[in-house]
Amino acid sequence: MRVVLLTALLALVSVPRAQAVWLGRLDPKQLLGPWYILAVASREKNFMVEKDVKNVEGVMVTLTPENKLRVQSSRHGLDGCHQSTMELLKRDSRWVFENPSLGVLDFRVLSTNFKDFAVVFTQLEFGDEAFNTVELYSRTEMASPEATQLFTKWSRGLGFLSEQQAQLQKDLTCANKILQVSLPVPDPWLSRVPGRTLTQIQAVDAMTDEPEVRALASCSRRPLLDSE
Repeated sequence: MRVVLLTALLALVSVPRAQAVWLGRLDPKQLLGPWYILAVASREKNFMVEKDVKNVEGVMVTLTPENKLRVQSSRHGLDGCHQSTMELLKRDSRWVFENPSLGVLDFRVLSTNFKDFAVVFTQLEFGDEAFNTVELYSRTEMASPEATQLFTKWSRGLGFLSEQQAQLQKDLTCANKILQVSLPVPDPWLSRVPGRTLTQIQAVDAMTDEPEVRALASCSRRPLLDSE
């Protein structure tokens, strides 16, 4: 599966080399803590039918003692709120996580300002359905204009149609099952970025190398094919 992702190069999305390299050093600890998922672009089979009734999701990200990324989520389902937990392994030395045994082939941050929001790409495969998503993670219940703009930029750049994108309904019932709304954001995120201050930091894109970001654009247009 991974072969297809890495070999489908030269599609959309041009990212300045300096930004790509710098964000490639993102410390996973900068993603830790509570998040709301406020917007989603997805190629999941039933997403376009169900998107208008999907509510804001809650996510809590932590690191295990083995340095696995643990992602706990709470979302609305047919039987009320559904909570799940997955642990992801870091791939090589890059800021890319995966757990193929759970159907997660690729989990990466595409854009972030290291403080308020993150745009997250995920490649998934469940049974015979392979698809990908772009999600807008926000520390607050309402995303900033900058965050919304970057979510839209990446969704369009990766070929998602307007009907494959959704702003989630502002029902926080399930999100708050897992999030303590009063919980402060752990540690000043920007203090982990050497040589940068709050006023100097701008949102940066593409935390991996440019060819692989281009590969995302190509692969996101179609399901993964069997290659191994």
